[in-house]
Amino acid sequence: MTAYDPQNPFAKILRGEFPCHKVYEDEHVLAFLDIMPRVPGHTLVIPKAPARNILDITAEDFAHVARAAHKVAAAAMKAFDADGIVVQQFSEPAAGQVVYHLHMHVMPRHDGVAMLPPASRKEETAVLEANAEKLKTALQTS
Repeated sequence: MTAYDPQNPFAKILRGEFPCHKVYEDEHVLAFLDIMPRVPGHTLVIPKAPARNILDITAEDFAHVARAAHKVAAAAMKAFDADGIVVQQFSEPAAGQVVYHLHMHVMPRHDGVAMLPPASRKEETAVLEANAEKLKTALQTS
């Protein structure tokens, strides 16, 4: 397996070199909106620990990511009045991973509404800001 690259986009977000629409943060994880969401509210949960994917993260660090994804999923259901939730994690190219810092996708779903194809459209900043506020509010009341 290829080594972790500290110049990946999510490492740069963690260092403040790239901006993000943060919805949750603690000492172990950061959750922010995907700028090319497949659905409104599509959130990425990443560890602060350097990990390429599930194959090289410690169980303890992965547990922090899983707990945060659980928290974000519950808030997304509420914030977006969703009918369901998708939580995904891809490891290595054959599985569909394209950014090599472990991340979990949390996507609120609505019956009969298809997801956009991956990386098909960059969302407008104003929409991302509004969706981030919805999630932050839901997280505060959870």
